[in-house]
Amino acid sequence: MAKKIWTVAAALAGLAAVGVGGYYALNKSQTQTGVRGSASAPNPSGGTVAGNPAASASGPARPAGVEVARVEKQSLQDDAQAVGSLRSRQNVVVRPEVSGRVLNLGFTDGERVRRGQLLVQLDDVLQRAEVKQSQAQVSIAQANHKRNQELVAQNFVAQRVLDESAANLQVANAQLSLSCARLSRMRIDAPFSGVVGIRSVSVGDYVKDGADLVNLEDIGSMFADFRLPERFQNKVKVGQTVELQLDAFPNRLFKAKIEAIDPALDPNGRSVSIRAALPNSPGEAMAPRGGGPGGPSAAVSGAAKSAAKPAAKPPQRPASGVAAAVVDAPVSAELQACRVHDRPGSQPRLAASAQPPASAVSAGTPVQAGGGPLRPGMFARATAIFGVRDNALIVPEEAIVPQGGRQFVFKVVARSDMPGTTTAALAPDVTQVSQRVEVRVGVRRPGRVEIETTGAVALAEGDTVVTAGQQRLQRDGTGLRVVELGRPGGGGGQPSIPASQAASSAVPPASAAKN
Repeated sequence: MAKKIWTVAAALAGLAAVGVGGYYALNKSQTQTGVRGSASAPNPSGGTVAGNPAASASGPARPAGVEVARVEKQSLQDDAQAVGSLRSRQNVVVRPEVSGRVLNLGFTDGERVRRGQLLVQLDDVLQRAEVKQSQAQVSIAQANHKRNQELVAQNFVAQRVLDESAANLQVANAQLSLSCARLSRMRIDAPFSGVVGIRSVSVGDYVKDGADLVNLEDIGSMFADFRLPERFQNKVKVGQTVELQLDAFPNRLFKAKIEAIDPALDPNGRSVSIRAALPNSPGEAMAPRGGGPGGPSAAVSGAAKSAAKPAAKPPQRPASGVAAAVVDAPVSAELQACRVHDRPGSQPRLAASAQPPASAVSAGTPVQAGGGPLRPGMFARATAIFGVRDNALIVPEEAIVPQGGRQFVFKVVARSDMPGTTTAALAPDVTQVSQRVEVRVGVRRPGRVEIETTGAVALAEGDTVVTAGQQRLQRDGTGLRVVELGRPGGGGGQPSIPASQAASSAVPPASAAKN
């Protein structure tokens, strides 16, 4: 049995050896035949043509077709854009502290008012009566205290009686102060100079405490509030310039200064709040984009002319009426007595000039006197300027090629500037080759990028870089054939082709180049 097994194994091994030998012999014969056939293939024009392997090894490499652009040196502005809104420097909604009936109004809608001017007068009959009652009590307390002082000096009464009269005088003075405080709340004066809005009440209305009466806006200067992403928090500083463009004035440019930066970031959008201040002025005319009648230039000139014209004078306040009577009326005797009652050196509850001079509250004061054309709530496009770089190297955005976490551009250099070993396989008529340069990307603008060279090879103004066809440049020293988009096919007088169309027609896609 064992002898049969060994015989079968020996036979199988012999068959395997014969098969392997025949396979190698057949492959060797086919290889020799293919080489001879390729080397001696007939050429229709005469002679023979070498096979592809030989041609690729011995023939010159074809130059790669690329598009190029020059490195330029420009003044580049480092900035960030955001949207925001305008706010008045001071604004308040006038509300009463107590309930009452509106007795008089001291303003007209949209009028400019001065600080301390009467806005709303509530019915104060009860409060003035309380002041008179408190004044009488103070007079009685003062008389009793003076009489007790004389009696104590003559030893007719005890010292305790004098002390009680002094305490009663203090109580009477406190009651008078309380009455004066209640009376002062019935008169609402302007806390600062500004322009009033449109009132929501009329004479005779009963208003509750906290009800909205009218808004007061100080529009002599404005605030522009906007937000920037948190990555700009190290760039933005107080005092930097902000350029504003408003939809209401499309051909005007307004400049503001950053006045405050919120120390806390918004947790929802991870942004920092910024407030810039600007004067309420007509702004500056922007450069026109085109000429011709009715074009943008005409719109700019029209906006400038309209901004330079004085505002139309609003209608005059009627000579008679509730509002005029209240503004020109003096302060009540009870309120004057309350001011006299205030202790020397203390801050009065009401402004000392509650009745401004006639020139300050003259009827029909134009709104423009307190500012300009800007209004709170306007939509603004803000451009925060962090700095200006005068000699920045600029290349088209398409020239940047990211590789391995770094940024590169391909520089076009003369063949003579490259080592001979890398350009030996090029045809003699190829004069330009590629050279990879590592760069650092700076400020980005639409279609443009600032670059800083970081490697051994530097870029300078006037150098040429590749903007399309970089996928064909696998190594330094690759021959280049510049594709001129403006003259397709070398035609002199043909119209230019857009870059998007020319790139698709003149330069094959990256997938085709790799294949």
